[in-house]
Amino acid sequence: MTATALEPLHITLAQVNPTVGALTANADKILQYYNNTPDTTDLIIFTELVLAGYSPEDLVLKPAFLASCAAALDRIAAATAGRRTHILLGAPIPSGQPKPHNAALLIGDGKIVETRLKHHLPNYGVFDDERIFTSGPLPNPIMFRGYTLGVMVCEDMWFPDVSAKLKKDGAQILIAINGSPFDMGKHEKRRTEAKKRTSETGLPLIYTNQVGGQDAILYDGASFIMSESGDVIAQLDSFAEDCADSVWTATANGPLLCQTTHTRHVPEGMERMYSALMLGLRDYVTKNGFPGVVLGLSGGIDSALTAAIATDALGPSAVHTVMLPGPYTAQESLDDAMESARLLGIAHQSINIIPMVQAFEKELASNFNTDTPSITFENLQSRSRGVALMALSNATNRMVLTTGNKSEMATGYATLYGDMCGGFNALKDVYKTDVFALSRWRNAHHPVGGFGPHGPVMPDRTITRPPTAELRANQTDQDSLPPYDVLDAILFGLIEDDQSIAEITAAGHDAQTVTRVQKLLDRAEYKRRQSAPGTKISRKAFGPDRRYPITNGYTIEKQ
Repeated sequence: MTATALEPLHITLAQVNPTVGALTANADKILQYYNNTPDTTDLIIFTELVLAGYSPEDLVLKPAFLASCAAALDRIAAATAGRRTHILLGAPIPSGQPKPHNAALLIGDGKIVETRLKHHLPNYGVFDDERIFTSGPLPNPIMFRGYTLGVMVCEDMWFPDVSAKLKKDGAQILIAINGSPFDMGKHEKRRTEAKKRTSETGLPLIYTNQVGGQDAILYDGASFIMSESGDVIAQLDSFAEDCADSVWTATANGPLLCQTTHTRHVPEGMERMYSALMLGLRDYVTKNGFPGVVLGLSGGIDSALTAAIATDALGPSAVHTVMLPGPYTAQESLDDAMESARLLGIAHQSINIIPMVQAFEKELASNFNTDTPSITFENLQSRSRGVALMALSNATNRMVLTTGNKSEMATGYATLYGDMCGGFNALKDVYKTDVFALSRWRNAHHPVGGFGPHGPVMPDRTITRPPTAELRANQTDQDSLPPYDVLDAILFGLIEDDQSIAEITAAGHDAQTVTRVQKLLDRAEYKRRQSAPGTKISRKAFGPDRRYPITNGYTIEKQ
């Protein structure tokens, strides 16, 4: 049969939101999309490890889990019997060694037709694939209805050797199934790498990516089709499930031509950041079975923004806020917290912590030789708030949201078992300067897919007022920290760019200030190890991205 005699190939891209370990639910979702495809569809392409969810971590090292995956694959395969449409999906499969393979499986006619194995196993940042998977050989193309498909699994697209071999072996199109985690610049990086592969091979590329939150990791979807000339000719949604149909025809010179009209908006800047935080929070709460959240609403910008994100993610009825006034709570804080709750349309109550703090002080007084130290008194206030919030959580089954930002987490400007008390932190990877920018953005825009109200969601004063913990009289954050624009620039250099004190000083920052910030960063490691998870949005978040010892005798002055 000549190339021109081939029937066009109808391919559907499916980016879905699986839950790690929920094999039955994930298989149900795969089959739902499969059954909704037109009868004319030849192939529906899902994402990397869509059956198990990505990343399954050590689950895939359990033989029982792999056996359950195999049973789910049998169920999916059975559904394809007598159907024209085949399925290409990712799943873990046994390798004959302790660690399984990360595989792409072509399923149709009631069985697994072809298997291709992930060759390059990433072992950096949030990835531990070498720990849990066995590498496969460089893949060969798959022959499918007269067409030659070059199938790659995620990291294999980021290296030229896999696509080069597929091209050499006759591939007419590259297909990459992915579980590619989000950060603010990742979408552009993916396109850049994809363009390299299309340029090197002269082949078009289908790129499917998982969408959804998995603990601290977020997958943004944003799947696409790129032509052999490097142009994006189809773009799927970001931060939402989506599917797209495409029709491919053979040409005399090899590469396939694509017809598709699927184009979706790719958010940028603060819209992108807010959408990521919203989805990360939504999936963490719902996938873990919580009916809603509770958080302290202080009148400050961090808690106001967290409440807005939670409301947009979950809906007003799922968000309960509490004002926890103490000895130094200003009237404007009370007013601003109440106004934020009113604007969002969420439940709000007040619990006075002063009697709790006084009771603690009275019982502890005999254990101090002098008056209660100032920092001890401040922390008692914060921890009393934590006690109240956790009690509400126990009573309502709602998860407590903690509200500290990345600048605070970096410097330790937070109280263990106090304001750090909670199950999830939407702002954990958001610098304070971005907290201000996000708050201004949300007051002026409504996020796509958000369940919260249109219009402003917090008072202007919440944004413009100097930040304060209100744990002592006339306190502001800048009593303890440099101005946030200075602090965040230094922290970005130390964390994201891994720069030395000398390098940051050479960029124009005061050496004494940089050294002080570095010391704060190092000393706060023990707090961060005990902090709640939060959505990763940066190149280097606290967690797997950045692993430093708690007990650390390195002398920073010598950097």
